[in-house]
Amino acid sequence: MSGLSLFLALSSRRIAEVIRQATKHVCYAAPGIQSEVAAALVELKQKSPDVSITINLDFDEKTLRMGYGSLEAVESLRANGIDPVHFAGFRSSILLVDREGWVFTPTALYLEPEPHSDETPNAFRLSSDQVRELFMRLSPPARTEAIELAVTKEESEQIAAIPLEVSTQRIETTYFTEVKNSIIQAPPVQFDVARQVRVFEPYLQYVELSLTGAAIQRHRVRIPQSIQRLGSSTDLEGRLQTTFDLIEQRGSLSSDALEKELNEIRKNLTPSLGKDHGRVVLKGVKPHLNKRIEEFRENLSKHQEKIKADLQKYLDESRKQVVDHYLPIARSNPPDSLIGRLFGPPTDDDIRIWLDRELDKVIPKAEKLATKMILEVRFKDVTYETLNHPDFFEAVKAAYPDVDWDKAYSEFKAAGETKDQSSK
Repeated sequence: MSGLSLFLALSSRRIAEVIRQATKHVCYAAPGIQSEVAAALVELKQKSPDVSITINLDFDEKTLRMGYGSLEAVESLRANGIDPVHFAGFRSSILLVDREGWVFTPTALYLEPEPHSDETPNAFRLSSDQVRELFMRLSPPARTEAIELAVTKEESEQIAAIPLEVSTQRIETTYFTEVKNSIIQAPPVQFDVARQVRVFEPYLQYVELSLTGAAIQRHRVRIPQSIQRLGSSTDLEGRLQTTFDLIEQRGSLSSDALEKELNEIRKNLTPSLGKDHGRVVLKGVKPHLNKRIEEFRENLSKHQEKIKADLQKYLDESRKQVVDHYLPIARSNPPDSLIGRLFGPPTDDDIRIWLDRELDKVIPKAEKLATKMILEVRFKDVTYETLNHPDFFEAVKAAYPDVDWDKAYSEFKAAGETKDQSSK
């Protein structure tokens, strides 16, 4: 690589090519190491066992999940007699091979693919003096050799005075196993998949808006069996059968206005992508949606207060209608459960008390109904499975015809490319 420019793209493939050409020393220091580089190191050790190899890694679960390296690469090194040193917290990267060296920015594959074109460089070449000094600071074997080959005692002392910048702590088997088990139990997502998903994360989120407990006009209670057995009547037709409407469908306590308001929010700010996808909101529109949601919550709170103030009298009136309806029926045919608890024949007051007691089992209190009114808002990010659904992009284009989705789509496809391309 001596003929290459000062700045270049140093990918795993290119690093592996340089390592295979080593004749004396290799020193690699980075957050992690990819399998292609590890394979080149193993090959070098088998072919040229006299070449000294020093590997410094921040071997940690976090670095593996970010895609700075792979667990399999470290496992391969250890299995072939190359023991990496644990360089905790290291985030730069250095490659030293014989008399050449480079500093490069490590690639977190969770965020982006490795560079392969020198038009997007991530590395620069070191001078021979810089290479020599870094070897002294990072590679104990190279340092020891330099001290032994020093021409003078003064030179030897100068080299020995250079501080060693790395730990000599090997990656212990116990720690390696601990990290490995964590990765096995919760494997990282495929990095190309994660990158594809992130392309759309700034654009869209799924959103679900659901209002529960507000439609008390549709709340029905079942007449207790103990009352139904008294007999039937055609009175209160349409309301009183085996179930009973708590309040009138179109009364002042109806939630129709609230439901209309919420439907307008859904329609205007969270268009549907179809039954297979649900509703989405543009990330840029989300603050406005949140504002509308807060306004809706205020209206819901006012409605709840009205319910608490007025609903009980409606419930009492409904209860009175049921009692009035069944009173003459129970008078003509009093139930055993009532007769068995009285000293004599039941009076109308006795019957009313019994009917009220039975209805207590099914008719809720106004306060309880009001507290059950809840607006639930759930945001969910797009997933890889969703993005790869055949009609997803067409549905998005139809929902947002004025947004340029072709650019996002091309970025999405590019983010999923995993096939390495050699720089020319």
